[in-house]
Amino acid sequence: PQWLRVMLSNIMGHRLMERGAVIPRKLKPFLCRMLSGYKPRNDVMDSYKILELEEGCSLDDVRNSYRNLAKKYHPDSSSGLADSKAFIRVEEAYRVVLNDLAGKQKSDPGEEEEDQFKSKSLQHRHYLSFEGVGIGTPSQREKQYMQFRVDRATEQVLEYRQHRLESLYAGSDLSRAKDVRQSKKVKITQAVERLVEDLIQESMAKGDFDNLSGKGKPLQKFSHSPHIDPMTHNLNRILIDNGYQPEWILLQKEIRETIERLRKSIVASRRKLGEPMTLSQQKQWGRICEQFEEDIRKLNKRVDNFNLVVPILSRQMVHFSMDKEILRARKTYEAVMEKVSDPDTKENEGEEGK
Repeated sequence: PQWLRVMLSNIMGHRLMERGAVIPRKLKPFLCRMLSGYKPRNDVMDSYKILELEEGCSLDDVRNSYRNLAKKYHPDSSSGLADSKAFIRVEEAYRVVLNDLAGKQKSDPGEEEEDQFKSKSLQHRHYLSFEGVGIGTPSQREKQYMQFRVDRATEQVLEYRQHRLESLYAGSDLSRAKDVRQSKKVKITQAVERLVEDLIQESMAKGDFDNLSGKGKPLQKFSHSPHIDPMTHNLNRILIDNGYQPEWILLQKEIRETIERLRKSIVASRRKLGEPMTLSQQKQWGRICEQFEEDIRKLNKRVDNFNLVVPILSRQMVHFSMDKEILRARKTYEAVMEKVSDPDTKENEGEEGK
């Protein structure tokens, strides 16, 4: 088409002039006039009219007008007004207007040559620039531009994190003091919680809670709560009236009763054997320990089942150790033997004194 031939001729002419190609003398005036963008005054005014602009407009107005008209008249566009001849006239008018604006801006000393070259470049070339990143075909340049954007985003994230850390640790003394105070508060809170828990467990072991009013009695019927629906309230009341207890409470009670029974039985077995033990008694004691170990293993399985159904994490139980239980039974046996021997020694001392 004609518009393509015009564009190719202009591009080839610029390339020949840049590379200093050998041009016949007869063609030099014609080629220089064609590439110099020289147009009479009437052609310049017509070019402004073709671009629908007025003389004295800015460079951005020229570019915007050229972009809109190119989208409208370009043969490859999907516009219904596409016309190759009209597009050629628009392009020629765009070049004339750019040359006219460049000639007016030459008197301005602050204008740089680079900006002038950019203003003379074709508008559709800017879509392939990708901020000046990459070389090769448009698809290759697009891939390189995407990688450039990823790298730039990574650098921005790192800079943001660096600034954030600097702002956090700007007042290092104040932040350290706050951290120390906060850690002290946490330690004090944890120490108080441990102390309270130890006191409660110690009181339970001593039996201070055994004589509380209401121990062993069913729970009182709680009053209706506005946060509980009537159906749930009635179900809870029926369960309380019938002495219902959750499964994990029954398991916990069973485990505690079982370990107490096992501890008493092994201490009683040890007392029956006496001190010192003969060879047959030692074998019997070994069989008793094996049976005790088997009972502890079964009890630990119950502990696992209890840990699966208990709703509160702090109420979970740990496994019972065979070695620790044997050591505990031995200490209990020695304490019992000392209590038994003390009255005997006192009676003997009293008889000797008499």
